Amino acid sequence: MALPGGRHLDSITLPGQRLHLMQVDSVQRWMEDLKLMTECECMCVLQAKPISLEEDAQGDLILAGGPGPGDPLQLLLKRGWVISTELRRIGQKLAQDRWARVHSMSVRLTCHARSMVSEYSAVSRNSSKEMGQIEKLLMEKCSELSAVTERCLQVENEHVLKSMKACVSETLSMLGQHFGQLLELALTREVQTESCSVTELECSGRISAYCNLCLLGSSNFPVSASQALVRKIDASDNIYTTESTTGNLFSLTQEGAPLCRIIAKEGGVVALFKICRQDTFRCLYPQALRTLASICCVEEGVHQLEKVDGVLCLADILTDDSHSEATRAEAAAVVAQVTSPHLPVTQHLSSFMESMEEIVTALIKLCQEASSGEVFLLASAALANITFFDTMACEMLLQLNAIRVLLEACSDKQRVDTPYTRDQIVTILANMSVLEQCASDIIQENGVQLIMGMLSEKPRSGTPAEVAACERVQQKAAVTLARLSRDPDVAREAVRLSCMSRLIELCRSPSERNSSDAVLVACLAALRRLAGVCPEGLQDSDFQQLVQPRLVDSFLLCSNMEESFV
Repeated sequence: MALPGGRHLDSITLPGQRLHLMQVDSVQRWMEDLKLMTECECMCVLQAKPISLEEDAQGDLILAGGPGPGDPLQLLLKRGWVISTELRRIGQKLAQDRWARVHSMSVRLTCHARSMVSEYSAVSRNSSKEMGQIEKLLMEKCSELSAVTERCLQVENEHVLKSMKACVSETLSMLGQHFGQLLELALTREVQTESCSVTELECSGRISAYCNLCLLGSSNFPVSASQALVRKIDASDNIYTTESTTGNLFSLTQEGAPLCRIIAKEGGVVALFKICRQDTFRCLYPQALRTLASICCVEEGVHQLEKVDGVLCLADILTDDSHSEATRAEAAAVVAQVTSPHLPVTQHLSSFMESMEEIVTALIKLCQEASSGEVFLLASAALANITFFDTMACEMLLQLNAIRVLLEACSDKQRVDTPYTRDQIVTILANMSVLEQCASDIIQENGVQLIMGMLSEKPRSGTPAEVAACERVQQKAAVTLARLSRDPDVAREAVRLSCMSRLIELCRSPSERNSSDAVLVACLAALRRLAGVCPEGLQDSDFQQLVQPRLVDSFLLCSNMEESFV
């Protein structure tokens, strides 16, 4: 379900959520990168033979402006950022068939990789046999990439070049994998070394910063340094240390699915539920639950939640009125995440079925008592996902007078004030509308008029996320209307409220639906359903173009219409 902000319940990313790559002046950063690039250009001229440097000068060259010439972590991150950038650029040039650029950049990539390996070996005490093997594989693939791209420059036959392009692409992919493995192994070793030599809070902060820098430099590989944070959460009994470390762990979860998978595999879900089961850490429940919701955007997180009876813990929190509203809202966010229809694994949450009635009841109560739009959004999103999860949930909601609660909330601007929230409400109504008893409740609560209003949903800001949310509201409103119009009373009420006129407008005017094909199909289906009950509400031209032909023909007609068509 779509939610605003940085939650994993949605693909929307909050502006400013990511950290800057380097907290330095942009000109200073450019000068640092220029030194690296200059070194590589010189090496390319000398056929990839490194220039011998004084030991001190070499350190200054790589780590200028950093914490010191002997810091292997900064060395790894800076070189890793350059190499990952080169890998991405080579991929782009390869897609454009710019073979001369691909070859020159491959040679430059080899220079960077050789420099990273030699420099890291010179300053690090953590070399191992495993790392040496990966270094060897990496350099072999670099040499192979340079050789094969050089041969491509001499080939003129397009068919031969096409087959060689596949070979180059495969080599580049393998090179990226070896690079990711090497960097992950080296970073993990360095961070583990650091965690033994600095204080707990200091280590947590530095791990977070290093991982953020690394992931911003390249999204091609995960970083398993998060295991240090997980261990510290699990072992700490100090509330301030636990709060700081949990905050750092949450920051890592915002860097994408790869880190979330690592955190889940390293025991992050277990450690966070341990916090949520201790009364001494009660003030940390919202932060821990927020982090859990982020981790559970991946299947590994949901699997771990199932193993530690996490659903039961969430049910206990939601049904316990002694917990703050913020705590229960964050628990609702976790429920929304683990029941997301985008995660196939959620369909196998056997423990959820056992607690579903308690959870649904608690979520309806939270919607009814919500003091803010965000709390209502999280609770309604959880309910919306649960209606996809199991059809029994719709029957429970009907018995709990959920339609009345949701429709009353729509008139409260403090709780329902964004298209994201209306998206959750209309999703619940659409899924409940498959039940025959739902129609009478909708009419009784003036729900048809509300659905009519949702057909006119417009974005305020014009951002892509809000525009997409408005499209979903329009589409689901039309779907709900089509389903409910099986009941003649609902159909007649819809015609009385001029729903047919609005549906025709949405079909004929692409700007009204933001040129959305999904909205068009839903509106055509709803219009045909209403026309079957009340055909007198249509003009002849509308009937002949929008109702009488096959659905696909009407769709093609409307999707190709000009704006000026009336």
